[in-house]
Amino acid sequence: MPAKSPRTATAPEGPRRTISDVAQHAGVSKATVSRFLNRRDELLTPEIARRVESAIAALGYSPSPMAQALKRGRSRLIGLVVADVANPYSVAVLRGAEKACQDAGYLLMLFNLGDDSRREREAIEALVAYQVDGLILNTLGRDEAAVAAAARSGRPVVLVDRRHRDMQADFVSLDNVGAVELAVEHLLEAGWNDLLYVTEPVRGVSSRQEREVAFRNLVARRRGVRGGVHESTGDEADLRAAVQALRAAGRQPAILAANAVVTLRVATAVAGLGWQFGSDFGFVGVDETEWAPLVGPGLTTIAQPTDALGRLATACLLERLQGLAVPPRQILLPGQLVPRRSSAAPGTP
Repeated sequence: MPAKSPRTATAPEGPRRTISDVAQHAGVSKATVSRFLNRRDELLTPEIARRVESAIAALGYSPSPMAQALKRGRSRLIGLVVADVANPYSVAVLRGAEKACQDAGYLLMLFNLGDDSRREREAIEALVAYQVDGLILNTLGRDEAAVAAAARSGRPVVLVDRRHRDMQADFVSLDNVGAVELAVEHLLEAGWNDLLYVTEPVRGVSSRQEREVAFRNLVARRRGVRGGVHESTGDEADLRAAVQALRAAGRQPAILAANAVVTLRVATAVAGLGWQFGSDFGFVGVDETEWAPLVGPGLTTIAQPTDALGRLATACLLERLQGLAVPPRQILLPGQLVPRRSSAAPGTP
């Protein structure tokens, strides 16, 4: 039988050709065309194979990759749901997951919630409709219907950063307690002793809750250290008032920002007040960003291993797809302190 080398052909204008069109043009059944496309040539005579090949070239027919994959039982698509693609953390995790999928021969499909927790179930059901093989969820974890939707899908799920109550799935995250301890101990060792932890609203979001509890516990254990918590909703005036109050009452005031979104809000408030990080108060923020070295004297951060988290979440999912059957795993990765002048000892020139 002649080898099936690619041929150059100009497809006639009109609607996309189907397998039925090829069968009619070649004078064979659709099953025969399907055998040819699935490389089951041993079931065809050389003459019929040539007719089908000629029909495909003449019509410019191209089989749907999705349809071909589904016939093999897998779409080789992974669905990723993120709470907010505008969050630098989500983008960084996305990149890691995308690279891991590409290395394994999978494509990643993204669904962005836009920080609307009511859409979590919708996101899962939409991706399942596209026949994704598995799901990676970096969501707020507030939609109980999302748990049921994931269970109904029968697909493996990996959670990143935020837990879903009652969802039995592998979980990959920053070690939140360790990251907060690293930041607080760094500030205390530098001489800052009046701390304000600024976070987005914590209710219903596991990672925010874990970081706030870790901060409160640390402050409670340290004699001579004062600490407060401010939940930032995006109201610039409210945050500016909190920063002013910290500086007015603080002996050696410092701010710990819970993530990059909060860090940007704090930087905006500080700029509006005409103050400086490092001289007017200390600062550490969770999440390393490209702009952290450029703000004021440079912002000290706790860098999350975002690329590793994305890759690890994908690896866990692929293991499940390959048949791994073990109880749900929890994998916590450490953060890394990136010191800059915003957290230097008070009075450092």
